[in-house]
Amino acid sequence: MIKFDFINRNLIRYLCIVILIFSFSANQLFAQGFLKVDNKRIVNGNGQEFYLKGIGLGGWLLQEGYMLHTSGFANAQWQIREKIIDLIGEANTEVFYEAYRNNYVRKIDIDSIKSWGFNSIRLPFHYNLFAVNSNPPVFLNKGFEIIDSLLSWCEANQIYLILDMHAAPGGQSDEPISDYNPAFPSLWQSEQNKNLTVQIWRKIAERYKDKQWIGGYDLLNEPKWNLPPNNQPLRDLYIRITDTIRAVDTNHIIFVEGNWFATDFNGLTPPWDNNLVYSFHKYWNSTDQGSIQYLVNLRNNTNRPLWLGETGENSNKWFTDCVELMKTNNIGWAWWPHKKIQSIAGPLSAILSPLYQTLLNYWSGQGPRPSSSYAFDALMAQVNNLKFEQCEFNKDVIDALMRQPFNTQTKKFSSNEIPGTIYATDFDLGKWNYAYYDLDYQNIGGGNWNNGFKYRNDGVDIEYCIDFASNGYNVGWIENGEWLRYTVTVLQSGIYNLGVNVSSPNSNGQILLRLNGQVLGSIISVPNTGGWQNWQLAYLNNVFLPVGTHQIEVRFYNGGFNFSHIEFELISTGVNENQNLPEEFELQQNYPNPFNPSTKIRFTVPDLGAGLALSVLKVYDILGNEVATLVNEYKSPGNYEVEFDASDLPSGIYAYKLTADKYSAIRKMMLIK
Repeated sequence: MIKFDFINRNLIRYLCIVILIFSFSANQLFAQGFLKVDNKRIVNGNGQEFYLKGIGLGGWLLQEGYMLHTSGFANAQWQIREKIIDLIGEANTEVFYEAYRNNYVRKIDIDSIKSWGFNSIRLPFHYNLFAVNSNPPVFLNKGFEIIDSLLSWCEANQIYLILDMHAAPGGQSDEPISDYNPAFPSLWQSEQNKNLTVQIWRKIAERYKDKQWIGGYDLLNEPKWNLPPNNQPLRDLYIRITDTIRAVDTNHIIFVEGNWFATDFNGLTPPWDNNLVYSFHKYWNSTDQGSIQYLVNLRNNTNRPLWLGETGENSNKWFTDCVELMKTNNIGWAWWPHKKIQSIAGPLSAILSPLYQTLLNYWSGQGPRPSSSYAFDALMAQVNNLKFEQCEFNKDVIDALMRQPFNTQTKKFSSNEIPGTIYATDFDLGKWNYAYYDLDYQNIGGGNWNNGFKYRNDGVDIEYCIDFASNGYNVGWIENGEWLRYTVTVLQSGIYNLGVNVSSPNSNGQILLRLNGQVLGSIISVPNTGGWQNWQLAYLNNVFLPVGTHQIEVRFYNGGFNFSHIEFELISTGVNENQNLPEEFELQQNYPNPFNPSTKIRFTVPDLGAGLALSVLKVYDILGNEVATLVNEYKSPGNYEVEFDASDLPSGIYAYKLTADKYSAIRKMMLIK
């Protein structure tokens, strides 16, 4: 027994050593170390350049009116909170905010962010989760508890977390995004506010100084104040915060933003810290080199990296172009934001609850005051809709950020199988002028780039549709020359009738369909249906579609109508008589095709061992009626070419069939006049 216990103890000790070695090796394998500044680059702990591709968790720890659809009457968080307290009281308001924070971001959100291709997260936070702005201040644990949980999820996903003070004591700007209340002194008008800002950053640095997956500290979001031209108060406060952090934490990057929404870096050079990055924001301007050249000059003059710490709120076209511009200039980025209520411009859209809409109606003066219990239920219903599982995933946004930069390939948005229905809104994922073409496709100066703001974030205008046969949406505001491309799978070769579902109060619209670049049939005239939501099928009949994967383009020669979907009805199947043929036997596709009025047909007569073979080449209309005999004679083996003149025939789909002895083959061709 003694010997057995001795062996067991040694075995356990050995296993523990193995586990420790494995754990250490695993940590070494996955750990990348603290992010650091290396001249103009950001590198990881191994000295390898690290390109930040991040996303901001906006709206979670600091509410903004436009995200909650309250901006018309309550833009800052303190205003939103007052509206809620007025309806449900202080105690229930605390219950609401606790549930709001618990549901808005959870581990499943972070897991998904990683799976989408992001490697970093920017966390905007309100100072009041860390301290009560009293004299003396009272410090709180709530903010740290939230960050601790978030950091554990980021560590599990190998994602860097950058902490961003989005609302400083008093507000670093006179905008609602800093929760500024003009009844109280701003950050710049109060030494107490500045001192508390510094103290909070000190406590954050003390707690996270050794955490490798903390990517850095973004000291102040978008300062905006009428400071002296050299921004000296901003520089002085930045240096105070940096010195305080460095007293306890020399590991983490300091990110500093310029005045006037992180665009004005006057007076913030030379840099005062070796591990410092200049962070700028970019909204609603062009995506050419000139738009950021002054920032590239800042990097060159200071030998410090740049980071686009916040951008977004635009179209997919703008997103892709911006990512390409940043990558070309080796500037990492963080998109804004990951989730909003009823929005197409971010990855996740929380469904707007009808109950919550009732509150919005009341607050905006368009409805009666609800009871306290109704209001509480409405708020909690909306809170439930904030859960990841309840949100709609806008895959087109992720595709625009992660795949489309430097890539002109298009890919299916949905299955798009024929026979069946192809919905107008399900055009391909891909770049502007490759997957679609729309005349108004981005906001680079306050212009309106989207009239519908539904379903997808491309420039294509999409709205709700009441037609029962639709998917609930239609493309609208169609202008001359716009087009959409669909990758489709034709399951059965054959002749199809196409019904294009349209609505219009006029009869000016014209549509042309193309298959793999070739025109399908004639132009479709859009009828006057009597209104924008009065739907009618406009037909294009007798269209041959071959089996396989193809691209169909819907081109709008004349706009002024709505487009919901296309119904593909198989009316007859072609016979594939091209199987089990001798290798020498061939009937080629006519050229050109489509044609008007003549085309050439090439074919090869095989050597059947009997010298001459009776060769017959005939043309048939869509009903199977013979309309022409091009060849009817004995021919020796070899290659032949004949010309078919269809001057006396109407536009349409025709079939031509070659027979040589016992072998035959059929192909389709299209006459367009």
